[in-house]
Amino acid sequence: MNYETVAQYSEIIGGFAFLIVSIWLFRKFVLPAIRAGEISRNSDLVNTEHRREELREEVAEARGEVEAADRDAQAILARAETDARHEHETIIADARREGLRLVQNARGELDRGRIAGRDKLRIEFIEQALNRARALAAEQLSDAGNAKLVAKTVDDLTIGTGV
Repeated sequence: MNYETVAQYSEIIGGFAFLIVSIWLFRKFVLPAIRAGEISRNSDLVNTEHRREELREEVAEARGEVEAADRDAQAILARAETDARHEHETIIADARREGLRLVQNARGELDRGRIAGRDKLRIEFIEQALNRARALAAEQLSDAGNAKLVAKTVDDLTIGTGV
C-alpha cells in the first residue's frame, strides 16, 4: 500500500469520523436545545391560549357588568323622571292651592275694604246731610219752632217711640 492510498483512506475515515462526531454533537447539544425551545414555545402558546380564554371570560363579565350598569342607569333615569314629574305636579298643586288661598284672602280683604269704604261713605253722607240739615234748619226754623221740636224729641225719647 502506498502512502497515497493510506492518505485517501485517512481522508475518508476522517470525513466519516467528522460526520459521526458532528451528528453526535448535534444530537447531544443542539437537539436538546431545540427540544427545550419547542417545549418552551409550546408552553408559551398554551399559556397564551389560557390567558386569551381568561381575557375572553373577563370581557364577557365586563360586558355583562356594562349591560347591568346600562339597565341601572336607565332605571335611575326613569325613576328620576317619575320623581321629577311627581315633584312638578306637587309644586304645581301647592302653587295652585296657595294662589287660591291668596285670591280668597284678597277677596276677603276687598270685601272688608268695600264694607269699610261704604261705611266711611255713609258716615260722610250722613255728616254732609246733617250739616246741610243744620244749615237748612237754622235758616227755616225759628226759636219757637226749635223749642217745640226739641220738646217733641225729648218726649219721644223718654216714652221710647224713637225718632
